[in-house]
Amino acid sequence: MKALCWQGVNEVAVERVPDPQLVNDQDVIVKVNRTVTCGSDLHLLAGYIPFMQAGDVLGHEFVGEVVEVGPQVRHHAVGDRVVVSSFVSCGRCWYCAQGLYSCCDNGNTNPAITELAWGYPSGGCYGYSHALGGFAGSHAEYIRVPFADVGAFRIPDGVSDERALFASDSAPTGWMGADLGGVGPGDVVAVWGAGAVGQMAARAAMLLGAERVIVIDRFGYRLEMTERHIGAETLNYERTDIDAELRERTGGRGPDVCIEAVGMEAHGTGPQYLYDQVKHWTRLETDRPTAVREAIMCCRKGGTVVVLGVFLGFVDKFPLGAVMNKGLTLRSAQQHGQRYIPMLLERMERGELTTEHLATHVMPLDQGPRGYQIFQKKLDGCVRAVFLP
Repeated sequence: MKALCWQGVNEVAVERVPDPQLVNDQDVIVKVNRTVTCGSDLHLLAGYIPFMQAGDVLGHEFVGEVVEVGPQVRHHAVGDRVVVSSFVSCGRCWYCAQGLYSCCDNGNTNPAITELAWGYPSGGCYGYSHALGGFAGSHAEYIRVPFADVGAFRIPDGVSDERALFASDSAPTGWMGADLGGVGPGDVVAVWGAGAVGQMAARAAMLLGAERVIVIDRFGYRLEMTERHIGAETLNYERTDIDAELRERTGGRGPDVCIEAVGMEAHGTGPQYLYDQVKHWTRLETDRPTAVREAIMCCRKGGTVVVLGVFLGFVDKFPLGAVMNKGLTLRSAQQHGQRYIPMLLERMERGELTTEHLATHVMPLDQGPRGYQIFQKKLDGCVRAVFLP
């Protein structure tokens, strides 16, 4: 079958790879109908995530049709149209029982790597390096889905593939940000990043009753999309003093909840950003925490900061004093998709959550290298590139 494979730093290519096979009794094989790029994939392309190997299939956000089922699969049959959570979780360990699916003890087949890096092993993730299990990704014609009764969800007839696609990762990640932040009626929420996850976090906050939602970015086309399709307020950090403007819009108090949806390659302004760039490029720090710092400094006293962007290891100049002395709650996680996807599909079916606008560029899988170039360089108003295998 054809698949889009990582070749090295900033290099991807369409290759012929073996068709996936059932490995365990709880597996299904899915024919991929649509698969989409994600901002966290760019960390792989840039070479910031170790344990990638040439020929690894990329992609972790997808919908498709079940074409083969293992003998212990109970909830799926051949022909089912499904969306699959990007994180591989067993559904039976202590963490899954608590709804902490991305912390699963059994989803990652290479637990020693993340245990060494982070103290404990994480769950597994499709197409996201051998540190997270070495699973083949979704930028392919077919994919093996382990623990299918836990991670795959039938798509309601009233929800299109185009809409359901973003229930795989972007929508549950964004919803988790608002959920972990405890967003409720009357809250003011600030979101750093107007990509797909940031827009979904903003929409989730609105659906949970937030009084005002303000999204921060520097690209005009993403801010305009956020205003038009999500209905949130926006700020351009290259044109505005963000801290001063957020204070102005909150009566001097600051946002109740600040959600960071940018990650380890955050852009910024001023000498602090230049410092982070040099340290990052020379590998003297693993991540650029520009947006995290700003979220912590802008959040009101006693408020909550939620980190949704992907980070690898260590950052410099983390404002721990502000966290402690302001009495902030700091929360984060990889997305617990299995907790949120059924609810999100229901909201999609009712029209409360629409995502089609995020798919700004749709193309055949054969054009995957071009799609990633457009996505990585943010050309032609690209928010996400969708591939049709």
